[in-house]
Amino acid sequence: MMKVLGIGDNVVDKYVHIKTMYPGGNALNFSVFAKRLGVEAAFLGTFGDDKEAEHVEGVLMELEIDLSHCRHFHGENGCARVTLEDGDRVFLGSNSGGVTRENPFQLTEEDIEYIKGFSIMHTGLYSHTGHILEELSTLGVPLSFDFSDDFQQEEIDRNNSYVDFAFFSCSHLTNEETEQFLKANRKKDGQILVATRGSDPAIAFDGKEYYYQTPDFVKAVDTMGAGDSFITAFLLHFLKSNDIAASMMEAAAFAAKSCLVEGSFGYGVPY
Repeated sequence: MMKVLGIGDNVVDKYVHIKTMYPGGNALNFSVFAKRLGVEAAFLGTFGDDKEAEHVEGVLMELEIDLSHCRHFHGENGCARVTLEDGDRVFLGSNSGGVTRENPFQLTEEDIEYIKGFSIMHTGLYSHTGHILEELSTLGVPLSFDFSDDFQQEEIDRNNSYVDFAFFSCSHLTNEETEQFLKANRKKDGQILVATRGSDPAIAFDGKEYYYQTPDFVKAVDTMGAGDSFITAFLLHFLKSNDIAASMMEAAAFAAKSCLVEGSFGYGVPY
C-alpha cells in the first residue's frame, strides 16, 4: 500500500474579513489531500501550544493523519493572515512559521527509520527543512519539494540537486520563459520539474520533453491550497502510472475541485 509523508509546515490561515481560521500549510496540505485521495498519509512537523495549534492538531487527528513523530514546543503555531479577492486568496502577512522556524528540525535515528517506510515525502520552501534535504535525499525515498512563488535562484541552486520532484509557481513567466527556466534548473538525471502558472497552462519537464496541461476552469470559491492539491494529485498518480501527461491531467482536475472549498480543505472555526 502507498504511504506518503508531508514534512515541515503547518499553519492556520486566518481570514481577516470573516474572522475565521482554517488549517493549512504546504506539507500539511499534501498529507490531507493524499488522505482524501485514498492513500495512507502522515505528517511530520512542529506544533506550538496555542489555540491555533490545538485546532490544527485536532483536525488532523479527526482525519486520521499519523502524527506520531511530530514535535511540540512552547510558542506560537505557524499563522498567516489572509483575505479573498474574487475568490483568489491574498496573503497579508505571517509569523514566518512560528515554532517551526524557531526550532529547526533535526532528524533522529527513529525518524530516519520511520521515513524509510514511506513511498514518497514532500516538503517545501516554507517548511524550514532546507538544512535536512541532503540527509533526506539519502534515505531511498523519493523526495518532492515545492519552491512556491517567491523562490530565489540561490535557493534553487542550493536545494534542487537533492530532490526528485521540484515544483514552482511561475505565473509571471511566458511559455517560452517557463521552458527555459525548467531546463536551466534541472539538476540531475530522473528529476521531474513542474511549473504551475495560475490560469495559464502548467508545464512539466523530464529532461527530454515538455508537457502542457490547461487548468480546469471553475468559478473559484477560494484558491487557497490549489497548488498543493495539484502537487499531491500529480505525485500520487505518477507513482502509480509513471505517466507525466496523465498525472498532469489528474492534477488539474483535483486542483479545480479544491478551489470550490473554503480554506485549503475546510474546517474553519472563528477566532
